Formats: sequence, structure tokens, C-alpha cells
Amino acid sequence: MIEIIVLDGQVLNPGDLDWSILEELGNLKVYERSDADQIKERAINAEYIIVNKSKIDADIIDQLPKLKCICVTATGYNNVDTAYARIKNIDVVNVVGYGAKAVAQHVFALILHYTNHVALHNTSVKEGQWQNSEEWCYWNFPLMELSNKTLGIIGYGDIGKEVAKIGLAFNMNVKVAEREGIQLIDENISICSLEEIYNSSDFLTLHVPLTNETELIINEYSLMLMKSSAMLVNTGRGGLINESDLYKALTNGTIRYAALDVLTNEPPLEDNKLIQLDNCLITPHNAWVAVESRQRLIDVTFENLKCHIEGHPQNVVN
Repeated sequence: MIEIIVLDGQVLNPGDLDWSILEELGNLKVYERSDADQIKERAINAEYIIVNKSKIDADIIDQLPKLKCICVTATGYNNVDTAYARIKNIDVVNVVGYGAKAVAQHVFALILHYTNHVALHNTSVKEGQWQNSEEWCYWNFPLMELSNKTLGIIGYGDIGKEVAKIGLAFNMNVKVAEREGIQLIDENISICSLEEIYNSSDFLTLHVPLTNETELIINEYSLMLMKSSAMLVNTGRGGLINESDLYKALTNGTIRYAALDVLTNEPPLEDNKLIQLDNCLITPHNAWVAVESRQRLIDVTFENLKCHIEGHPQNVVN
């Protein structure tokens, strides 16, 4: 019987979803999390391993002689040595588009936190400020309309397109960074150079995968090109941003605000200075975790496994 091992199932499914659909395909064993030194023992007989963020490098691949396929329950797969897996004739498959709507929704949750200060004003009411106010209303922070503001999008895949749709609904001027083969979903969206995106964006949001080309795409130089009033949003990968450069930009007024769902080190290191800044909002890499998105991950992973077992692999990234 085919051996299928889930190495780090806790984040994807902490108990509110059901793995049993995968049992139709083979002998399934689910581990909440696996350290590197546990993977060999747990997956030594596995033909299929399912991972979310567990690191599968060349050394681990060499220790799994029966392995045929690494199923990544995410779109990003930089935790897997895909090139070495190819040398060993092991397919790596991922899941694309499962959380596009959820991540786009989170992007605007971050933006609206900044423009409308709902939580902060709620706190002020709970602390008695409205009850003791001499006026019938008040605001502690300036509120801002999104209409006619410029939304710059770097990365126009499934998530970028969903973000663009919401931006258009808010009557924003939506601009996307140019790349080969780009196809716009709406004639009201503009294609611009990276420099124009940096120069013109009131809100700049990142949706590219982390590659050699995109690593540290936000750095001292690109930050200097941005408006001093701009807000930077990152729900992609932490490595897209030079965090030291961002810290300097936020403290010296190069840009006004940042909202990050991802960091270079996750969980963050104790000395991460961004966490201490009032003008840097951070959420714990949970833009993707809507229950609908996580169920979609399991469903597509099932299809990835089924297709591979039947001899016609899909979503192979290497």
C-alpha cells in the first residue's frame, strides 16, 4: 500500500478540517510537526510526503530512498531543494491560487486598519473617551479615503489580480509592475515600470514569489524612490524586504507606514526592531488561513496525489 506522510500538518489543519480524504489513496500518517532529525525515521518508507514549511533539502532527500513526490501544501516552495529533487527523479508539486481571495482580503484589512483606525477608536471608546467627550464625535487619528489613491502591485498573479479587483472597487488608481506576458483583467489598470510603481504608489503591495530575482526587491534604493506618505504592504515572503533598510525608512520618515504579514525569520527573532515600531503593523503570516482556503489546500493536494499516483502528474514545479 502507498505510504503517504504529512510532516507538518498542525498549521494547515489544527483540528477543524478532515484529512481522511487522503486515506482513499494510501496508508496515511499525519504528524503535527517534524524536526529535521525526525523526518528520516518518519518518512523512510514514504513514497509521498506532504509538507507546508518543513525544509526538505538534499541531505533529507538522500535519506528517503522510496520517495516519488513531495507535495507542498502552499504556493511557495522555497523550502524544498527542487533542483536536487529533479536530479533524483522526484517531482515537487504545489497548490496555486488556493488562498488568493483570502490574501487579497487580508491586504485590505491591513490597509483599512491604517486608513480608518477602527480598532484604535474602539479602544478609545472602551476606555471612556467618547463618554467624556465634549463633542458628539471625535477622531484621534486622521481618516483617509482610498478613492483616487494609487495602488501599486508588484506581482500580478492570482493574488495580485484579486487585489486589483478590490482596488478598483474602491475607485483606486491601480498600477501593476510590468513583466513579460502580462494580461490585464480590466482596462482601467495601468502597466508601469518598477520605478514608476515606487514613485507613484500611495499603497504598494507585494505579491511575487521569493526568487533570486526578487529577493530584497525592497531595499534602501527602492524605498528612497517611494512617497514619504506611502504605505508598504507585504503578504508575500519576508525575504522580499531588507528589514534593516525598512526599519531605517520607517524611523527617518522615508515612508510613513508598513504592514507585514511575513518576516525574514518566522517566528521572528527577539531583536527584530520592526516589532517595536508604532508605524509597522505585523500579523503572524496568517493571511492565507481562512478555513475555506485551508480546505481548498487539502482538496487540491488530494488531486495532486491522485493524479501523480495515476501517472499523469499536475502542478509540477520542477
